[in-house]
Amino acid sequence: MTVVERREIALVDLLDRLLAGGVVITGDITLRIADVDLVRIDLNALISSVNARVPAPWEG
Repeated sequence: MTVVERREIALVDLLDRLLAGGVVITGDITLRIADVDLVRIDLNALISSVNARVPAPWEG
């Protein structure tokens, strides 16, 4: 039997780690009635922190 160490990570620490490396979210949703596609939504999002190495895409 293997003993697994349990660690608690605060939500702020988890968000900091995710934003430091960046997160990519992808997915798609299709609304279909009677085998007829009515609406299709594709989602592609990149969430990352902005710093001196990765400047903001907008000015100001």
